[in-house]
Amino acid sequence: MAFVTLYLRPKHPFEGTVMLLPDCRFSVLMVIACSLAVPLSPNGLGAAEPVRLIFDTDIGNDVDDVLAQGMIHSLESRGACRLLAVTITKDSELAGPFVDAINTFYGRPDTPIGVVRPGKTPEPGKFLPMAAEKKGDAFRYPHDLLASKDAPEAVSLLRKTLAAQPDGSVSIAQVGFSTNLARLIDSKPDAASPLSGMDLIRQKVKLLSIMAGAFTAIGDNKHYCEYNVVQDIENCRKLADEWPTDVVWSGFEIGIALPYPSESIIKDYGYVADHPLAEAYRRYEKPPHNRPTWDLTSVLYAVHPDRGYFDLSAPGRVIVEKDGFTTFEPKADGKHRYLKLTEIQRARALESLVQLSSQPPK
Repeated sequence: MAFVTLYLRPKHPFEGTVMLLPDCRFSVLMVIACSLAVPLSPNGLGAAEPVRLIFDTDIGNDVDDVLAQGMIHSLESRGACRLLAVTITKDSELAGPFVDAINTFYGRPDTPIGVVRPGKTPEPGKFLPMAAEKKGDAFRYPHDLLASKDAPEAVSLLRKTLAAQPDGSVSIAQVGFSTNLARLIDSKPDAASPLSGMDLIRQKVKLLSIMAGAFTAIGDNKHYCEYNVVQDIENCRKLADEWPTDVVWSGFEIGIALPYPSESIIKDYGYVADHPLAEAYRRYEKPPHNRPTWDLTSVLYAVHPDRGYFDLSAPGRVIVEKDGFTTFEPKADGKHRYLKLTEIQRARALESLVQLSSQPPK
């Protein structure tokens, strides 16, 4: 059996560690029917209501957030979801403009954006400066939001967005830190809603799909403290302890089992001269490299929880320890589960992630 080498996320404490996983031949992936990733047409027989989605991201710290955002737009173009808002947990003045540039590239420049104040990781990172680059007098990647400080504060936008939606209709994909959602729990009644944050969540949210934690050993490390948790342990613990709706966790082990094939970056994004997803991927780390798809997995589950892309653990509760290590306690009435992945699911899920991320704007 062939193997592929996967490098663990450089922003994690075990930078440079490698893992070997069985090679899932890309040619095998292509045999999987592409229709598995395509929802029924919104005008077709038996079409489901699009998932009302909020995307909460620490975009700029890794490139999987960027691929995940592009994937959401492809899912919306297919009628599978409607992106209500993007909220950001990275406190960088370029994070908001970069998100706006991606939304604009996919033809949805008016998607609401909210930004954490204050937050973690203020550095611009490797690819956020793309939002400031120009060709002549125009931005290379057009956008209207010039700085994160010009965007609404994230919790106020979350409250406004949730209040406007039908009861029990909203799914949230959190793929960064827990800062915004933990603060949402503690938020007070305001002009958007007379409800407390907890009551507003309970009334409007049906699912929280979160990329955080690790629920198996990572290589030889049986006490792996995952980055999204470690960067804001207090708020992740609050979310784990208090969030009132169902929560599905995508652990670190899921993303590394689904490495994004670098040949897709090289071959599938050339339909425009300047593609923000491919450019961000190249700037984060020069190809060829197969970057794990951590954040994409939480988006895929949030939009298609019933398509069999993943299995789920038994119900229980996630416990966040003082150092950021996550454990899972089975509990019959627990609201938490975590994603599991079989070899067959791995091929199908990866094909879907590639097809959705690389799909041209509608």
